[in-house]
Amino acid sequence: MNALLIKSSASALVAGLLFTGCENLSPAGNGALYGAGAGALAGGLARAAGASGTEAVAIGLATGAVVGITAYVIAKHNATERQRRIAEERARLAYQSAPPPRQAQYRKSRYIAVDTVREKDSAGAKSVMIYDTQTQQVVGNEVYDVKQTPKEGTISKFDTYSAEYVGTGA
Repeated sequence: MNALLIKSSASALVAGLLFTGCENLSPAGNGALYGAGAGALAGGLARAAGASGTEAVAIGLATGAVVGITAYVIAKHNATERQRRIAEERARLAYQSAPPPRQAQYRKSRYIAVDTVREKDSAGAKSVMIYDTQTQQVVGNEVYDVKQTPKEGTISKFDTYSAEYVGTGA
């Protein structure tokens, strides 16, 4: 493996980690930052693993595009007490009103994404929180403002959580 390539990949990773504290970036800024970092890292790792230069660039661009789009779609901020309470009520309703096979699917995948109320500082089309079907409570205190409303039943990535979108739970 090329030591210079490993060092540059590690530098890109460290730079990305340093910039993760930039919560106040716009969704477009987050998309560009995370997309570029992930693309550089993926391309560097592909090259270090033996891919040709062209293949490494293609891998880096594809990875950067996917990560950039995901980060662009979602912005994150702290929830108000009202947002948290409403998200928890809606998630419980969605879980309890689902037929038993659907409840089993929710438990298996563990997390569901549920709409909560938008506050004056909300930025997207919907404000969403994550609910853990095993502990039966909202995860953390983060609200994700999504630029486009996800289609019900689709699985989306919210930070480290993959959650099925259930809407308002009604």
